[in-house]
Amino acid sequence: MMELQDHKVHVLSYQTSKKGKEMCGDSFYYISTEDYFLCMLADGLGSGEYAYEASNAVAEVIKENHTQSVEELMELSNQILIKKRGAAVCVFKIDYSSQTFEYSCVGNIRFFLYSPSGKLTYPLPVTGYLSGRPQQYHTQTFSYEENAKFLVFSDGFNIQGIKNLLKGYLPIDTIADKIIGKYHNVDDDSTFILGSLL
Repeated sequence: MMELQDHKVHVLSYQTSKKGKEMCGDSFYYISTEDYFLCMLADGLGSGEYAYEASNAVAEVIKENHTQSVEELMELSNQILIKKRGAAVCVFKIDYSSQTFEYSCVGNIRFFLYSPSGKLTYPLPVTGYLSGRPQQYHTQTFSYEENAKFLVFSDGFNIQGIKNLLKGYLPIDTIADKIIGKYHNVDDDSTFILGSLL
């Protein structure tokens, strides 16, 4: 498990490869600056080397351009996948000063935001995947409350009861342990990123 913590956000990420595969076809990247938190998760089609090549290319291009908008990052991700296998891609950027986040996703990656007031936000992704073909993006903006929690995961995880998992005041390391204990899957590449906004 990887961890990032500063005075704005606390994040844990966990990843496993499909049984028998050396490389994981999922890639992720996140960064917290003074002004924003940016997170991406890409799930390369299939598994193994070519899935990793596709998803890692997306992670690298976003890492190099994280100051840009979510819409621009989605288009850069799409362009980098020309002549590669393709990938489902989710990108979101949290603006600390306005307490809003921008979200865009193409493909089967699920994102949930739980606010302490009891509201669960679950924006629907665009179906399909990025592969360099012309693509419509559906970028949405949401507000969040202090102490909100978010969870994003690839389809290797089949996590149920998200609201019950995120509500209350359990620390995120306890929630992460619950997810690993209950939903661990060796039949597919699996990644989740779990965070709390401080």
